[in-house]
Amino acid sequence: MSGRQLDLFSAGGLAAEDHVVTPAERNQLVPGDLDDAALITALPVVHLADCLALCAEAGRRRLIAAIPALEALCRRFKGFGLERAVPEQIAALRCFAEIGAPEAAAAVERIIVNGVVQGPGLLDAVLAAVRLGCFLPVAISLVLLRHDDAQVRSVACRCVRPHQQVVPLLVDLLDDLHRPVVVAAACALGRAGRNEARPILTHLLREDPTEEVIDAVSSVADEDCIVQLGRIARSNPGLAGAANDALNAIDNPRAKAVAAAVHRTA
Repeated sequence: MSGRQLDLFSAGGLAAEDHVVTPAERNQLVPGDLDDAALITALPVVHLADCLALCAEAGRRRLIAAIPALEALCRRFKGFGLERAVPEQIAALRCFAEIGAPEAAAAVERIIVNGVVQGPGLLDAVLAAVRLGCFLPVAISLVLLRHDDAQVRSVACRCVRPHQQVVPLLVDLLDDLHRPVVVAAACALGRAGRNEARPILTHLLREDPTEEVIDAVSSVADEDCIVQLGRIARSNPGLAGAANDALNAIDNPRAKAVAAAVHRTA
């Protein structure tokens, strides 16, 4: 038995020399030369040298049939990656996001719920969940919103439902020390129609408007917000469409009047 000890938490989940394969042992795969069936067969056991290219090709083809194989690839490295993200898992997660189907969303949700991806790679998993429009279960949402990594907390705000257990935690995050978390929490609360978000969203409309902020404020807008949306619609071409959509969505006579005035002056 070798005296060598494997590093169980290395990026790929295997010792570095286990990834080294000489040309005599195998030829590097050319993804474009593989048909769908061959590509899918290769994915769960792919070597690191081929993984990024194969996952990228599956994503380019929007290959829904590859989703189980991609999920198997992620699960192959469950328990690894506590210190460094596992490249194979990150490649698979990005492929899920490129495929963009409901089946991909369900696979990413299972991967997060079952703790398949850990450590730094968790951020990529939650980002994939956001891109795929996932809304994570309450128990997982609570864990992510309390995560030590501010980036994870921020992204998690975008894939949680406004459950009665989740809302108080989102309100607490309005006082987070990291601005992106505060903004994301305010937007989540705004989308849920929670007035606690209004002061922050109003400030953001004045100082740093974005499409996400504009969309979130439409459910909690007061007179001040309506005025700010009108100004954005008139003076910010990049956000004018979003501001007009928000004004039209607000059930308030003042919003309708501002939207009509903007339309007349356009």
